[in-house]
Amino acid sequence: MPKKSAIQVEKVNTHIVNWLKTYAENAKVNGFVVGISGGVDSAVTSTLCAQTGLTTLCVEMPIHQAPSHVSRGREHIEQLKKRFPNVKTIEADLTSVFEDFKKVVPNNVDNHKVNLSLANTRARLRMTTLYYFAGIHALLVAGTGNKVEDFGVGFYTKYGDGGVDLSPIADLMKSDVYALGEFLKIPTSILVASPTDGLFGDDRTDEDQLGASYDELEWAMLEDEKGKTAENFTGREKIVFEIYKRLNTNNQHKMTEIPVCSIPKVLK
Repeated sequence: MPKKSAIQVEKVNTHIVNWLKTYAENAKVNGFVVGISGGVDSAVTSTLCAQTGLTTLCVEMPIHQAPSHVSRGREHIEQLKKRFPNVKTIEADLTSVFEDFKKVVPNNVDNHKVNLSLANTRARLRMTTLYYFAGIHALLVAGTGNKVEDFGVGFYTKYGDGGVDLSPIADLMKSDVYALGEFLKIPTSILVASPTDGLFGDDRTDEDQLGASYDELEWAMLEDEKGKTAENFTGREKIVFEIYKRLNTNNQHKMTEIPVCSIPKVLK
C-alpha cells in the first residue's frame, strides 16, 4: 500500500462529486462515461461519477487483456451497480480492431518503437470508443489520470487516456487516490494490485516502466516544486529525482498547450 495521505477524504469526496454534477448540469449532458481498467484510478473515478446520481456508463474495452485486469474491473463494476442504480455497463472488445490495425501499418522498423506505438494505439482506440458512447448517450468522458501522471511525469498517452472532457482526480496524488479508494470501499483486489497501464499485453507494472514507485515520484514532484535540484540529494533519492526530472522534461509536450504558430499582423 502507498504512503498515508493527508487529505480530508470525506470532504474531498463531496467536493469532487458536487463539481462533477455542476459541470454536467451546466454542460446539459446526461452524465459520464468511464473506461474501466481494473485499476484504482478508474475505480475511484467511476465511483465519484456514480455518486452524482447522473448516468454513469462503465465501459470495458479489452485488447488481449490479462485475466486479472478483467476480473478486477468486473468485480468493481458489479459492486458499483449494486450500490448505484444510475450505473450502466457495456463491453466493447477491441482485440479484433487492434489486430486489423496492425495488419495495415508498417512493422518492419525498430521493434521498440513499434511496440511503444502499438501500446499507445491501444489507448487511442479506447479513447475513440469512449467518445463514441459519449456521443450517442450525451455523456462526458471522465478522465482517470492523477496528479503525478498528468502533471508530474506525463505517464499517459497523448490523445489516448489523455483525451478526456474533464479530470476529476487530476489534482490528487496517487496516495490521495488510494485514500479515497479506501473511503469509497472499492474492491480490496484493486487496492492491493500493483499499478499497471496494461498496454503491452504482459505483466509489466507502472514502476517497471517508470523506474520508480508512485510514492517516490510523488516525493520528487513535491521536492521539485520547492525548487530543489539533483545536487541536493544522494543515493536513491538522487536517482529518483533525476528520473522524475527526465520524464517531466521529456513529456512537456503532453502537459502544455499545443503550440500555435502566430502570424504577425503585418502578414495578414
